[in-house]
Amino acid sequence: MSQTLSAAATVAPAEAAPAAAKHAKKAPNPLVSALRPLALDVAAPMAGYYLLHSVCGLSEFAALAWSSAVPAGRTVLGLLRERKLNLWASLMLAVNLAGLALTFVTGDARLMIAKDGGLSGTVALAILVSALLRRPVMTPMLMPFVTKGNRDRAAAWQRLVEGRAAGSRAFRRCERLFSAIWGTALLAECVARVVGAFTLPVATMAWLSTVFLIGAIVGGSMLGQIAVEPMEKLVRAEADAPTAA
Repeated sequence: MSQTLSAAATVAPAEAAPAAAKHAKKAPNPLVSALRPLALDVAAPMAGYYLLHSVCGLSEFAALAWSSAVPAGRTVLGLLRERKLNLWASLMLAVNLAGLALTFVTGDARLMIAKDGGLSGTVALAILVSALLRRPVMTPMLMPFVTKGNRDRAAAWQRLVEGRAAGSRAFRRCERLFSAIWGTALLAECVARVVGAFTLPVATMAWLSTVFLIGAIVGGSMLGQIAVEPMEKLVRAEADAPTAA
């Protein structure tokens, strides 16, 4: 009997090890988990629009309408299943709806330039409102770049976001600051484009609009480091904390 128990004790760990390894393999990669919502909520609608409009030849209105199906569906499912608003899906849906409304703006070159500013303004206002509501929409986009696919950092990020870590309050302030910076940069680009559309020559705005957009992206990226660097330090500190193990 003792030999049987001894043999069983020897075999059990050997069988448990492959099972543990198999379970570890099935654990989702944090980088993939973070990027999946962005792919579904942002990349899919944008790709759908360009495919339907540029490749399939659908009108701008029809392409926007059909490409709104994914963010609309994910917004509704989020509300029904989790009783929570899917921020990125809702943002893309708002942008598409604004685009649908602005498709009726045609004919005047100046209005067409201002129309693009209206879209970036919609994004800017959504980002700023999300920061005011303490649910900053830019946070999911930032997570992959801060955690870099590291499981410990991803877990630390989640604790900080959910308020279960010592540095959660400071982390949340940085979250809101990051969204406020980007929202302000895009709103400034929108105002500059709309004002320029009606005060500068159309030929000038044809290239200056792109300069405004690039400037907003560069400005948001550079100024955003004011919030990103403290967030990275908080994530590293939480990941290295003894209680994080």
